[in-house]
Amino acid sequence: MSLTRLLLAFSFLGLCASALLAAPGWEKTVSPDGAGDYKTVLEAVLAAPTGTPDSPTVIRVKPGTYTGRIYLQREKRFLRIIGEDAATTTIAFNLNASLPGEDGKPIGTFRTPTVVVDADDFYAEGITFANTAGPVGQALAIRIDGDRVIFNKCRFLGWQDTILTNRGRHLFRDCYIEGHVDFIFGAATAYFDRCHIHCLKSGYITAASTPQGQPHGYVFRDCRITTDAAAKTLTYLGRPWRIYAQTLFLNTEMDAGVRPEGWNNWGKSEAETTTFYAEFNSRGPGASPATRVKWAKPLTAEQAAALTPAKVLAGQDGWKVE
Repeated sequence: MSLTRLLLAFSFLGLCASALLAAPGWEKTVSPDGAGDYKTVLEAVLAAPTGTPDSPTVIRVKPGTYTGRIYLQREKRFLRIIGEDAATTTIAFNLNASLPGEDGKPIGTFRTPTVVVDADDFYAEGITFANTAGPVGQALAIRIDGDRVIFNKCRFLGWQDTILTNRGRHLFRDCYIEGHVDFIFGAATAYFDRCHIHCLKSGYITAASTPQGQPHGYVFRDCRITTDAAAKTLTYLGRPWRIYAQTLFLNTEMDAGVRPEGWNNWGKSEAETTTFYAEFNSRGPGASPATRVKWAKPLTAEQAAALTPAKVLAGQDGWKVE
């Protein structure tokens, strides 16, 4: 065999080996003590190939606090990050909007997330996503730009702007979310199923910016809202970042820290005719239909029953939420 053919043969074998290494079904473990394949979640994410619907890429994360920012690029579809327990498995960082960037100017809200999910078909379970900057202004724990994204039994910790649901469709199931001002915000369609929403100080739970004509914004079903009694917390259910904001609470337990009026127009009187804010079967001392703002919309039992995760998140592609 000639040298040229030999080199071509080795090159071909190298490509085959590379393809095999990057094949869907890749699964690795992260452990801070070095007992896994990687010591940080970031290293594993950078190494992970693209998965497939039938064989997703899986990163299993051992308990520990992993300090650092993570960007999940758009090409990394069908990736799953699975922790053993959200209470002991945390990804954290501490940027806030007022910090100076390289140009000396404040970095602003959208450059603060601890984790950015830009890929579609992402799944996370048993992970805490935290921004530890504290009550110093906008400081995101996570920004989600991907479509068909699921969080199961995760925690989201922050103060102002904890979760940015920027684009796409997202399902939060059995999650814990805390903050105090606009700590769930954005334009995506997001469904919060059996989630615990905790308010650390007085403020606003949601600030949806639902685009005009989008069928759904935020839906909270069978959730629980608690407030910090020691801080004498009073919270609004939401205010409109954009005037077509949609936010619905179904069968939600609300403690006494929820303001009687429920909703705030953010100084935008026109939003009182364009938003869709509604509740159905709210319970607890914070449930007060008689005192809610008059521009909140009525919701019938039939309408509420139709707002299932499958129907709200189906979209044009018929996404089937498990």
